[in-house]
Amino acid sequence: MDQNSRFLLKAFRRYYKANAPVLPERFGRREFGFMFFDRTFVQRHLGFTKADDVRRFLIAQVPSHCYYSTAYYRDPAAPTMDEKMWLGADLIFDLDADHLKGADKMTYAEMLEQIKKEMINLVDSFICGDLGFKEEEVNIVFSGGRGYHAHVSSPKVLTLGSPERREIVDYVTSKGLDMNWTFPEKGTVTSAVNLGGRKLTNVTLDRLIPKADSGGWRLRLRDGLAAVADDLMAMDAKELKKKYPSIGKTADKTIAKVKDDVASSVNAMFERNTMATLTKKSQEILMRIMSEDVVVSLSGEVDEPVTADIKRLIRLPGSVHGKSGLRVTPLSRNGLDDFDPLEDAVPKEYSSDAVKITMKRDTEITMLGERMLLKGETEVPEYAAVFLIGRKLADHGHGIVNE
Repeated sequence: MDQNSRFLLKAFRRYYKANAPVLPERFGRREFGFMFFDRTFVQRHLGFTKADDVRRFLIAQVPSHCYYSTAYYRDPAAPTMDEKMWLGADLIFDLDADHLKGADKMTYAEMLEQIKKEMINLVDSFICGDLGFKEEEVNIVFSGGRGYHAHVSSPKVLTLGSPERREIVDYVTSKGLDMNWTFPEKGTVTSAVNLGGRKLTNVTLDRLIPKADSGGWRLRLRDGLAAVADDLMAMDAKELKKKYPSIGKTADKTIAKVKDDVASSVNAMFERNTMATLTKKSQEILMRIMSEDVVVSLSGEVDEPVTADIKRLIRLPGSVHGKSGLRVTPLSRNGLDDFDPLEDAVPKEYSSDAVKITMKRDTEITMLGERMLLKGETEVPEYAAVFLIGRKLADHGHGIVNE
């Protein structure tokens, strides 16, 4: 074990001696798995019947990562999955910052702030919104790394198989959403003539708008269309092209006509729930914006393999993350709003004593309200050293100064 691992292990042991893990419901039916600083394998197929046994294990073994199964088993400690006898599984939604567009250009703090916004949208709009779960059925957890988990433990989901869970993912991410279902075309007879005893009619097809009392994606897209209409009336062509890339190549003159068209009939559109008051060109451009820009912006983010997996191992709340030293922190929905991982997930067991480290690259970070500009050989509080060494941004030097 190298000196970095020894330093982290020492800090983690101090944490586990002072803190019990937050065990999930029916933990005696869960499988547990662990990774360690001094071993290359994952130890899994473990079961615990007493909370004290879990805590004693953490203090004695000091894992670098702690996991438990989202599934319930008749015999969670059995050596094979078949022998465990699956009974059901929580529904898990996992959001990680590596899925964010442009994450490679963000700081750690910026990634966490953006992924938190995605989790708030996922919980409010989809899990507790469209899917209808109660807040008390949803447990939110900061992963300790770069994301958040939402655990749904309602009896309604426990026996869902992988195909049903994939359908939930498809709904949240708008996969397969048919715009002809949300904005169907309706024909209106605009003229009719009799020709040789035959009646010939002219029919104009116009897009309908979902009603105000709609639900789910129909209501979401009605509101999205209203926001687009507001933008069309408030922004110039350059601003609109920046916000809605799908019209980037549309002539400014055409956009100006759409702006005037929408401005003159926006009230009628939403009162009558139809785009019939708009020209065909305006309808076409609006539908392009809705299908190529708005749907994407309104979709939820979900890691599909995690949600679809009925035998997944997930991080244990109350443990610490081996690649950051931060606490895997359970949160209420209200607590999520103001949660700052680099403030609220830093274990108090890590001291403020100075630790010598060598930075692998220049880094700026703010932890516990202290802004640090770091380069080369330097000293930082122990809590920052744990984070920086865990994230492989620094190497441990000669230990805690004046220890």
